[in-house]
Amino acid sequence: MLIVYPTRGEAAFLRERALEQTSWRGRERLVGREWEALELGLGKANAAMTLAAFLEAHPQVRQVLLVGIAGAYPGSGLGVGDVALAAQEIQADLGTAGGLEALGRAALEVDGRRLFNHLPADPLWTARLHAQTGLLPRPFLTRDAVSETLEEAAELERRWGAALENMEGAAVAQTALWFGLPWAEMRAVSNPAGVRDKTRWDVPAALEALAKVLEPLL
Repeated sequence: MLIVYPTRGEAAFLRERALEQTSWRGRERLVGREWEALELGLGKANAAMTLAAFLEAHPQVRQVLLVGIAGAYPGSGLGVGDVALAAQEIQADLGTAGGLEALGRAALEVDGRRLFNHLPADPLWTARLHAQTGLLPRPFLTRDAVSETLEEAAELERRWGAALENMEGAAVAQTALWFGLPWAEMRAVSNPAGVRDKTRWDVPAALEALAKVLEPLL
């Protein structure tokens, strides 16, 4: 299993459990007993190019798990320190305000399916993760620019029906699907989406919660 994470700060619990810590093209690479992990970099472009290059160079990878932190939309019922499992990733800033279908162009075609802005997580693996962790799969949303106000966050939640907001998930999803690999994603809530006041964030609590969920999977 390849575990990927956007920034090194989101991987302290993996680093503590790794048997080896190296570098790959300037990105942190960790090796565990039956897993390895790779830093992607911040945002969709970094995530897509790093993962694609790594998968091309390492064809032995069979599945991709993205982990990290995220902001929770106001109606999600999720608070700081909660962990969520992705049912799909929504690429919310590609195409029109309502998505790509209005343009008649798909973002990706795989196995005869035309995928627009909604990129499904692997259903079998996600079901197993749900059984193992008890986390209910929810829609995640990806944007290059995160919400800056509660009003903006509420509008995105209304438009797309998502629970969490992040900056890399859709890129990882699309890359994994393009390579024909199962992908899944788990993120911990570090802040309410749309809140830029860092005094209302708790990244350590989010990462501690994520580590507790991931520990049995490692």
